[in-house]
Amino acid sequence: MSVAISATSVSSAFDSIPIIDIGHASTPKERAALARQIRDACMSVGFFYVKNHGIPEETIDEALSAMKAYFSLPTETKMKLFHKQGTHFRGYEPLLDSNIDLANRGDLYEGFVISREELVPKEGDDKKPDGDTAFSGNLWPSEPAGFREAFVNYYHAAFGVGKVLHRLFALALDLPETYFDGKLKRDPIMRGLHYPPQTGSEDDRIVGIGAHSDFECFTILWQEPGVQALQILNSEKQWINATPIPGTLVINIGDLLSRWTNDIFRSTVHRVINRSGVCRYSIAQFMGADPHVEVEPIPSCVSAERQAKYETINAGEHVRKRLREMYQHSITQ
Repeated sequence: MSVAISATSVSSAFDSIPIIDIGHASTPKERAALARQIRDACMSVGFFYVKNHGIPEETIDEALSAMKAYFSLPTETKMKLFHKQGTHFRGYEPLLDSNIDLANRGDLYEGFVISREELVPKEGDDKKPDGDTAFSGNLWPSEPAGFREAFVNYYHAAFGVGKVLHRLFALALDLPETYFDGKLKRDPIMRGLHYPPQTGSEDDRIVGIGAHSDFECFTILWQEPGVQALQILNSEKQWINATPIPGTLVINIGDLLSRWTNDIFRSTVHRVINRSGVCRYSIAQFMGADPHVEVEPIPSCVSAERQAKYETINAGEHVRKRLREMYQHSITQ
């Protein structure tokens, strides 16, 4: 297929990140044109910005205000919802709780993690899709007022963007645009993040979050304008700034979709180093496959010139394993 053959000619020594306008995708012709742009970005960079994504500015502003108010609370108050008290990775993540790059000493961020929830529960909504128990059980703080509503509203708005992108990814892979519909995880995790400014020396091995690639299919990231911290790594081992652009979201391919596409789509290493002198806030939703989906290289990504690289794996087990690895290491030296 053309996807696999053309992959061999794409250079990964990028020095910028493409911007793609997804606001016009109502006709098959428009979606096909968008899919071509997305294919190029996923093969050459693994990251791209999207504009005209449809999330209301008011929804973003309310989520940002809720995060700022929550993360300013005393640590002992936030720790009442410490995420390791349960088995679902939901709730509050304190500073240095994770260490995603073992060459470092810890990740200098705090987060609040949720999964899908309706503001007004629907009948049967307490039953998670397909019995998955690793992605359930949200915890909510009693303060600030409106925190739950702000987070849930943003969650559903971002999930809507994810559904649009899933179909565009399918078209980009020469597949029917509904190919991923039955495989889409319906309750991905979302993490609100606070990165305090880093004041330590360059060699103290504590950064906002260490160099890593994401676990799932793709990530939808909103980052606060005016605060540069996210960087992505090209093939020349150069760190390229993912500068916040007002009105955009950052989309990056994760390990599961890279594996699914036989490495046609790149899962690019990235990190956060916040030396801006001010706090940095962001919101990441991690779009993935339904936990019971068996992932193997998609036929359109396999050819005589590009043999299948991976055996079949279970999507849910893949993510749970990566989460355990991320959180089992804390600062020790």
